Amino acid sequence: MHATAALRIVRRGLATAAAHPPHAAAASAASTTTVSAASAIPLSNVEAQWASLSSSEQATVHQQLEELQQKDWKTLSHAEKKAAYYVAFGPHGPRTPVSPPGTTVKVVAGVGVLIGTAGLIYGGIRSVAPPPPKTITKEWEEAANERAKELKINPITGISSDGYSGKGFVTHK
Repeated sequence: MHATAALRIVRRGLATAAAHPPHAAAASAASTTTVSAASAIPLSNVEAQWASLSSSEQATVHQQLEELQQKDWKTLSHAEKKAAYYVAFGPHGPRTPVSPPGTTVKVVAGVGVLIGTAGLIYGGIRSVAPPPPKTITKEWEEAANERAKELKINPITGISSDGYSGKGFVTHK
């Protein structure tokens, strides 16, 4: 058990060392220069091309931009700076917008239609509803106040108490 685990660690160490030799930075820079020189993708309009590029082409563009960003930023062209910004912070990958453009208009129109439909349903129900009961009129509520005073309802703090100045059962103006 211990021998196989040690062998795996040694293999992993050898694989890591082989993948990243001491001169890996110089070798990778030389290889990326050859790769980017061989298959250079124009950086002038990366925003329009990015969605149609394959993942390997996107990686190539990313490597090109990494090499360019190692230089002095004053020497970079406007298109190169724009491409670097787009690749780093553009609306792709995890920053892809959740809702596509034009969704706001559809949502507002849909809400308007729903509110209009609700208003029509309310108006239709009110048009066929029976009239309100007679006990909701102001005269009925004033008569209920007089009856409450006669029956001495709530004599401590309510309508039958001395000095009561509230409206009682009247809710209409």
